Amino acid sequence: MKKDYPIFDTSRLNLLPLSERRHDLDLSVILPLASCEQNNDSLTTVAGRIVQARNHGAPVVLMMGAHVLRSGVQRYIIDLMEKGFISCIAMNGACAIHDYEFALIGKTTENVSNYIRAGQFGLWQETGHINRIVKQASYEGIGLGEAVGREIVQGDFPNKEISIFAAGYRLRVLLTVHVGIGYDIIHEHPDCDGAAYGATSYRDFLRFAKIIESLQNGVIMNFGSAVMAPEIYLKALSMARNVAIQNNRQINNFTALVCDLYALPKNFHSQPSKQIAGYYFRPWKTMLVRTVADGGESYYVQAPHNRTIPELWTAIQKIRGEE
Repeated sequence: MKKDYPIFDTSRLNLLPLSERRHDLDLSVILPLASCEQNNDSLTTVAGRIVQARNHGAPVVLMMGAHVLRSGVQRYIIDLMEKGFISCIAMNGACAIHDYEFALIGKTTENVSNYIRAGQFGLWQETGHINRIVKQASYEGIGLGEAVGREIVQGDFPNKEISIFAAGYRLRVLLTVHVGIGYDIIHEHPDCDGAAYGATSYRDFLRFAKIIESLQNGVIMNFGSAVMAPEIYLKALSMARNVAIQNNRQINNFTALVCDLYALPKNFHSQPSKQIAGYYFRPWKTMLVRTVADGGESYYVQAPHNRTIPELWTAIQKIRGEE
């Protein structure tokens, strides 16, 4: 006999307005667009590869975690999008939440230790409207990233000029969102539709894989995503290479950049031993070693995002003579 497992009744939840939430970040964290001092040769080299990729029509793919947005580098990323230096931005679900909240109220990020004790973490009315956006996107057959961007562009969002999602929709730069069900606060809400998230996020994954299919001579970058970015990239690259090999093509000559806070040894181009913790830091073995073993190149920079992204932007401006 089939056992019927009980499920949590989300209709019992009490959602409060964002006006009652204490926020850890506001618009003061957003950095002005300005050149900075360059201290890292790897970022200068990758900047050159990005300019070369753009000149040859190859893609430049930026993958990132939500802490990138929390570091205030939106203006740098948007400027690179406007100048054609980013072909695709792949993000997790938390990126959509922070971007949406910044655009809507100019604030984001709650104190987890405070609100989890009160049983209120993540249960905020306005942020839950993203669930409605995702449902509509699923009905229309569009991607999650595109749908959030469209909502911010067309809706009443006072701070849409610092929204990466709005910029992507406006500029027709592909933005993909790769969710894990249960990872994000909006999955707590009564109106969350898991099937809609699956449909829209999977559509984004297939769009991402299509970009990776043309990665030859391009650039793939990962800022601050230890799991999502290396995993979607690994699967998409396998799919792309499978089709390329059938057509006597190769996807082996491209540049990979990882920027994070994890301390790697100088010989990070060699795969780590399974006996050390670094083996389980996926960007190392996946992006810096395995997927570039047949002709690509890889770079690692250990530094906070509010240093690496401005420095990369500055290096690109210098190469183009725009500083």
